[in-house]
Amino acid sequence: QVQLVESGGGLVQTGGSLRLSCAASLRTFSNYGMGWFRQAPGKEREFVASISRGGISTYYADSVKGRFTISRDNAKNIVALQMNSLKPEDTALYYCAARLLVPTTTWSQYDYWGQGTQVTVSS
Repeated sequence: QVQLVESGGGLVQTGGSLRLSCAASLRTFSNYGMGWFRQAPGKEREFVASISRGGISTYYADSVKGRFTISRDNAKNIVALQMNSLKPEDTALYYCAARLLVPTTTWSQYDYWGQGTQVTVSS
C-alpha cells in the first residue's frame, strides 16, 4: 500500500522558516514527479511547488517563488520543501503528492496523496 507521510509543520512567526518532509513508500519513487499543495480554511487546494523525477526541473507558484525550495532524495524516497520568509498567508495544511512520470500544477491529476501537515504563521 502506497503511503506518503508529511512532517515538519508547526507554528512559526512571520519571517521564520520551516522545512517540510514527505516520506514515500513508493517502490519506484524515482518514476514519480512530486508536488506540494496547500489548502487554507475555506479556500481551494492550490499548487505550491513541483519537482521532476530526477530533481532537475522545479516549478513554483508565483506566491512562493524565491522563498520556497523543493528538493528530493531518490535514495531515501523523500521530497522536502524548505520554506523561508514565511508570511501569515502561507498558513495552510500542506500536502505532498506523487504523479507517475511528470508532475503538474493540478492536484486532481496526482495519483497519491499524504494526509497533510499544518503550517501556521503568526503575525
